[in-house]
Amino acid sequence: MNFSLSFTTQRYYRIAVGTLFFVQGLIFSSWANRIPDIKHSLGLSEAGLGGVLFFLPIGQLCAMGLSGYLVGKFGSKRVLSVAALLYPTALLGLGLVTTVWQLSLGLLLFGMCANLTNISINTQGVGVERIYRRSIMASFHGIWSLAGFTGGLISTLMVGYNIAPFEHFCIIYVVVLAIILTMRNSILPRDTARDTNSKRKIFSKPDAAIFTLGTIVFGSMICEGTMFDWSGVYFQKIINPPKELVRLGYIAFMFTMAGGRFAADWMVTRFGITKILRASGITIATGLLTAVLFPYIATATIGFLLVGIGTSSVVPLCYGLAGKSKTMHPGVAVASVASIGFMGFLIGPPIIGFVAQASSLRWSFALVASFGLITTLMAAKAKNL
Repeated sequence: MNFSLSFTTQRYYRIAVGTLFFVQGLIFSSWANRIPDIKHSLGLSEAGLGGVLFFLPIGQLCAMGLSGYLVGKFGSKRVLSVAALLYPTALLGLGLVTTVWQLSLGLLLFGMCANLTNISINTQGVGVERIYRRSIMASFHGIWSLAGFTGGLISTLMVGYNIAPFEHFCIIYVVVLAIILTMRNSILPRDTARDTNSKRKIFSKPDAAIFTLGTIVFGSMICEGTMFDWSGVYFQKIINPPKELVRLGYIAFMFTMAGGRFAADWMVTRFGITKILRASGITIATGLLTAVLFPYIATATIGFLLVGIGTSSVVPLCYGLAGKSKTMHPGVAVASVASIGFMGFLIGPPIIGFVAQASSLRWSFALVASFGLITTLMAAKAKNL
């Protein structure tokens, strides 16, 4: 790739890719914020919801290898141009479900579309980061989280006006479709590995560095998935706030996650990646335990704010490191780290549901806090990557 691009051209690519990160986050947040409503409409128990939510990460995991292959073979721009249109369409399908099996199938397809979009857009992010020659990946994920925060506010408004999930999703669909059609031709035309004639293989076995990064992401994503899928239910069942405040915990989490990601690139430059990752795991565990030990609106909100800070930088920093792999195509390297990491997304929500059914929702959150410490324990190995 030509690194002598003008500042205007660099900004052009960064804005285009950042906008599509925002769209991706808005789509996912729109679904996550309506989970309590869909759970209620289908009459699902905690264990039932946990089992159904299992299908979303299964769909992501099923598409992981395909995503890496398609991006490696055809380039991230072509894959993203298609995946970005499929993703909001899958969201519409979730708004139409009336049975558990329909929701399960819908989440499977939604997860597959999410992963195709995720791998291709992160490969685009790696390319833009290489143009800038400094860490900017976390800021892209900050935009994703900002979209999640925005989606939480929009969802709260929709619930306040008693707008059904399908009608809500239709509004989101129209908005994001207009943005996607406007921006999809403005992203990076080619990926770095293709431009530099790299000999990195499309298919290759992940090395120790990639496995380490995947394990770090694994610990963080268990906690992240818990926040996405269960924060609203936790507030509804344990905190028991007024109806309009049920999504307060999720919004708090997304708010600090976004802020943390915008600050992460500067913090890595200032303190180093090892210190940031170590602090992240401790902050995640502290936040979850605060919400468990002090189940009140103020303290639980503070706890979820801390979880947002802790999880904010882990995934983007690890994806950025993976994209610099000397043995794998950046799209395949990111997909490999995501494959390991998304196992956390895969097992996290069901663990919450089944433990909650067997004991209590509070104890299930306490268990997840221990997984957050994986990030701290593995951080020492990251300094050699």
